[in-house]
Amino acid sequence: MTEMNYKGYLIDLDGTMYKGKEPIKEAPHFINYLKKNKQPYLFLTNNSTSSPAEVAVKLKAQFNIPAEANDVYTSSLATADYVRQLKGNRVFVIGEKGLIEALQEAGCEIVDEAIDHVVVGLDTQLTYAKCERASLAIQNGASFIATNKDTNLPNEKGLVPGAGAIVALIEKSTRVKPTFVGKPENYIMESALRKLGLERNEVVMVGDNYETDILAGINNGIDTLLVLTGFTSRDDLKNYSKQPTHVVDTLDDWRV
Repeated sequence: MTEMNYKGYLIDLDGTMYKGKEPIKEAPHFINYLKKNKQPYLFLTNNSTSSPAEVAVKLKAQFNIPAEANDVYTSSLATADYVRQLKGNRVFVIGEKGLIEALQEAGCEIVDEAIDHVVVGLDTQLTYAKCERASLAIQNGASFIATNKDTNLPNEKGLVPGAGAIVALIEKSTRVKPTFVGKPENYIMESALRKLGLERNEVVMVGDNYETDILAGINNGIDTLLVLTGFTSRDDLKNYSKQPTHVVDTLDDWRV
């Protein structure tokens, strides 16, 4: 059992707290343990389809994990915070309700023409027409912003296409590289640290995916805890020169 003292936790969701529609049985105990020990934490997810309130309801209702909207920071919120700083507020979106609402709340106008920015996230209702409009807008000078690089998502079916796969399609058709906002980029990590009110050397990033969660920590000077319940396996770690700070089979193997 690994034990370490951190003042706060940044915690991934899919593959760490649950796996698609399947619960990860150690997750509720882990969060309750943090609450009991009064350890601040923030659920930090690249999933852009749901609002923080919807994520919190899902955690409580489906997986028995205590959560409130303020405990959740999504790539949609981070992307909206990023776009808010840019010139122009006319945005074409490939994405779902969580991303659209976050952008609207940040003062963006969701449009189909005279587009300033194209924002791409996970969209399970993706059509060729959406891809065509996004591609043409970017070629006409709109900025290209992506919620995250996740090419696959672990769920109860296996590894299904993620936002990064859709982004790759648009990138290939435009030959324009997007600005990524979600993990492992520094923008979402710096924003999350501000929300927690802690310094990077005081927190640990907990997640199942080396390419997003663990690299988010490594790239931003934050310790990492890889839990082997989702995307990355122990064998996968042999392919990386930079290793996680800590590796556990399940969250029951970790204590505050």
